Amino acid sequence: MSDLPNCPACGSAFSYEDGELYICPECAHEWAKDAAAKSGETTRVFKDAYGNVLADGDTITVIKDLKIKGSSSVVKVGTKVKNIRLVDGDHDIDCKIDGIGAMKLKSEFVKKA
Repeated sequence: MSDLPNCPACGSAFSYEDGELYICPECAHEWAKDAAAKSGETTRVFKDAYGNVLADGDTITVIKDLKIKGSSSVVKVGTKVKNIRLVDGDHDIDCKIDGIGAMKLKSEFVKKA
C-alpha cells in the first residue's frame, strides 16, 4: 500500500504524484506536496449514495429496505431520519429512527433530504 496522503477535498485514497503535486483522480483536486506535509490532520468527508456531502445534524432518507440484524423488523425505503451524527467506523451514521430506536447506518444506503 502506498504512503501517499488521502485527498483533502473528498477523502479518496487513490491520490497520485505528478511532479510537485498530488492529484486525486476521483474529484480532480490538486494540492502541493509541501501543503500535505504541513497539514498533519486530515478530515474525512462523508457522502451519501448520490455523492452529496453529509454533516452532523442533517436529515436523510433511506433508499433501500434495510433488515435489522437480530430482529424481524425492517427499515423501509423512504424512512426519514433527522439529526444524524457522523462517526468513524464501518457504519458511519449514528441516529435514532422513530419506532425502532438507536441505529447505525452506512452512508451508501441513504440520501440527503
